[in-house]
Amino acid sequence: MVVLGIRHLPLCCSLLLCLLLGCVATEGIITTVGTDATLLCNYDAKYYGKLPVCWGRGAIPNSGCSNEVIRSDGTSVVHRLTERYLLMGNLGEGNVSLTIRQVEESDSGTYGCRVNIPGWFNDHKHQVTLTVVAGRPDPLMVQTREVKERSVTIRWNPVFDGGRPITSYMVDLKNKQTSWNTEARTKVLNPELTEVTLVDLRPAKSYNIRMFVINSIGMSEASNVLTITTKEAAPEGPPLDMRMEALTPHSIKVTWKPPSADLRNGVLQSYSISYREFDPVGMQFKRWQHKSVTATRELESIVLSNLKPSTKYGVIIQAKTKAGIGPASTAPLCATLDEVHTTSEVVTVTPTSTDTTMQREDTSSFTTAVESVTDATDWEQSTTSITSVPPDPPVVELKEVTDNSISLFWTPAFEGDSPITGYYLEYKALNASWDYTKTVVDFSPNQTEATIIEINPSTYNIRMFARNSLGTSKPSNVLSITTGRTGHQKNDSATTVSSGTVSSGTVSSGTVSSGTVSPDAAVIVNGSHNGHLAAIVMTVVLVVLIVAIVTTWQIRRVTQKEGSLSLWVSNGALRYRGSESLQEL
Repeated sequence: MVVLGIRHLPLCCSLLLCLLLGCVATEGIITTVGTDATLLCNYDAKYYGKLPVCWGRGAIPNSGCSNEVIRSDGTSVVHRLTERYLLMGNLGEGNVSLTIRQVEESDSGTYGCRVNIPGWFNDHKHQVTLTVVAGRPDPLMVQTREVKERSVTIRWNPVFDGGRPITSYMVDLKNKQTSWNTEARTKVLNPELTEVTLVDLRPAKSYNIRMFVINSIGMSEASNVLTITTKEAAPEGPPLDMRMEALTPHSIKVTWKPPSADLRNGVLQSYSISYREFDPVGMQFKRWQHKSVTATRELESIVLSNLKPSTKYGVIIQAKTKAGIGPASTAPLCATLDEVHTTSEVVTVTPTSTDTTMQREDTSSFTTAVESVTDATDWEQSTTSITSVPPDPPVVELKEVTDNSISLFWTPAFEGDSPITGYYLEYKALNASWDYTKTVVDFSPNQTEATIIEINPSTYNIRMFARNSLGTSKPSNVLSITTGRTGHQKNDSATTVSSGTVSSGTVSSGTVSSGTVSPDAAVIVNGSHNGHLAAIVMTVVLVVLIVAIVTTWQIRRVTQKEGSLSLWVSNGALRYRGSESLQEL
């Protein structure tokens, strides 16, 4: 027995020391920023009854709680440091666990729970080590703000950043029918944004959009997926394979096929057929006549009747969607049959090398005449004269180009006779026409900057208009911007063209700066540099000539006054002989 007691003497001493000083149970908890952390602490309320309890930060002292954060009298909380500290357990059952709401990294550390049990060295003490680590941001909830023919604007509300500042966003876009492996991904580096516009989309197409938030820890989960369908637009291509065949002295049959599927920009509603007689004597066309055909087949046709015999006619055909009318398809002139002829003449849209000179001249004349017609979308449209003053166009400047993300800002100009009600931006490929391929993005009157995501990196033109209740301004300066390259700054990715002026990213009359532009624009820049050089040379020559004239006049004046004046150079200094002060020179 004595030997057994000696062997367990250290254990007995430890138990005695624990009994005298009070033992502390310890555990550790690891959680992430922004979550609620619960630090457990319980005692037997049925045995002891309701007892006072306190929580503090740091090691548990011999009495009380150091750096107390919350205290209870056993029934309710009588003190707390902030509203983030809660006792959410059932105090009547002895559950005095501490809950910290929305923990931060600064909440990391040791927390001690002390239950005041009557008697010496009876207090129940429990110690918890809390470790709070930063995490990834919460996912976004993305909403659609505006959908147009070739653009969509999406927006979102700020989310919890995970304990680290948000550094960027990621935007994924794909066709609705494809998988996310084919998405176009764009990184937006401005963490302050809550709205972005995606451009260069195709009209009447369905897309899926999702977003991610990024901080120094990592990337958030994907946002909700938006499914959007862009609006229809006017067709970009003319009807194909147009043919004209004279059937009788009074009729011509016209056949054609729809525009290419990728250029229809929506559901074709109808075709507009315009035709008119050609007068060979006066070498001019007569008044247009119009017909409409509902779009129903892949090979459409119409018979133009009540025509004059042995007379040439020109015909143009334009496809229509509910959004507008597209470019015209034309064919060479076709003549009706003579009264005595029974053969028919077939004219195709593609001239051959055996065409006669007269056919080529007729086609050229008709094509020139057609140009004024294809610009109109309403044959009976009338114009109204507006005497009120619309606003002046804003001045658009490039802020930043990152990969295929473009940041712009603009300066409002004179608002005219009415306050500006908004702005809109037109956006097209460099070699495309403003008439059929532009993208239009609207902005509020208080907005002066925007970020645009270009889906297909290339070189593009951008211009803006201001609107008020009286009308729309003239177009602003045109920015030529090249996307798809990293590390762009303001001066190496955009060229501004306005009123005969070419500058890099800014508008300044008669000023030319270097920039990355299209080959055609580069020619303009080089020509402008030569003009500047000539201007500088002329200015220097003019100044030298003026100085020489003034100097000669002064010398003659002094000479007439004294009779003589001698000048020479000695050791690099100008010396003179005469009684008159040289200051007059």
